[in-house]
Amino acid sequence: MGICFFVSDLHGRLDRYRKLFDALARERPQAVFLGGDLLPSGGRSLWTHAADFDDFLQDFVQASLRQLQAFLGPAYPRVFAILGNDDPRAAEPALTVGEVAGVWEHVHARHVTLGGFDVYGYACVPPTPFRLKDWERYDVSRFVEPGCLAPEEGLHTVLVPEHELQCGTIQADLDELTGVHALTRAIFLFHSPPYQTKLDRAALDGRSVDHAPLDVHVGSVAIRRFIETRQPRITLHGHVHESARLTGAWQDRIGDTYCFSAAHDGPELALVRFDPADPARATRTLL
Repeated sequence: MGICFFVSDLHGRLDRYRKLFDALARERPQAVFLGGDLLPSGGRSLWTHAADFDDFLQDFVQASLRQLQAFLGPAYPRVFAILGNDDPRAAEPALTVGEVAGVWEHVHARHVTLGGFDVYGYACVPPTPFRLKDWERYDVSRFVEPGCLAPEEGLHTVLVPEHELQCGTIQADLDELTGVHALTRAIFLFHSPPYQTKLDRAALDGRSVDHAPLDVHVGSVAIRRFIETRQPRITLHGHVHESARLTGAWQDRIGDTYCFSAAHDGPELALVRFDPADPARATRTLL
């Protein structure tokens, strides 16, 4: 196989993207995994100057990757992308344009292959306190943690059937996506981390809502159970920026599955390098 890159939660930061592009040109990995929350949000767009682009994905990210494609030629890597809960689903057409152009592959709820490995993507996260709900689903049931908003109570940038909003779950989605396929050589590109691991620890210590204490672990129970039961080779995660700082760990193991996070709450780009054939030697560098 060869070295792959994994990054997540770039949030439209031009400096992080440029560090990624420089590393791609320099190191020429086999593949790149983009784990969601790729676009600027709120006031960050002014801070990063991402507001200079009418369509950030097409005018900056895709254009930069097209330049890399011309520079690298046959050495240009496979690029797998999903969006995250901070990204509007209305941006999906831009991903389609990039896929048609051969720049990346949008793998949410899809299965593709990379060498002798299977690649699956899944962008949705359990309910959060945030208003945008394009990539939020109930986890294993209609339970919503204190302080969080149900998927049907927030904002959506695309139309979603009411039944899907009220009844869809991450658990059911993963079952439908993978069926009965063996996953021992599978790489999963998630946005949410699995519940109660070193990768989903939020800075919620001592906080409560209406006297109900908040759980400091905010990952997905469905994803945790899925990994425990199906044991994919590697799972990639983001979403909880502060987790690595709070736990001191950017990776975890669930049985035989290697779980890596590229979320980071500092100014740097967190770049995870891994070889699917030898995940035990994965590294994480802050650039």
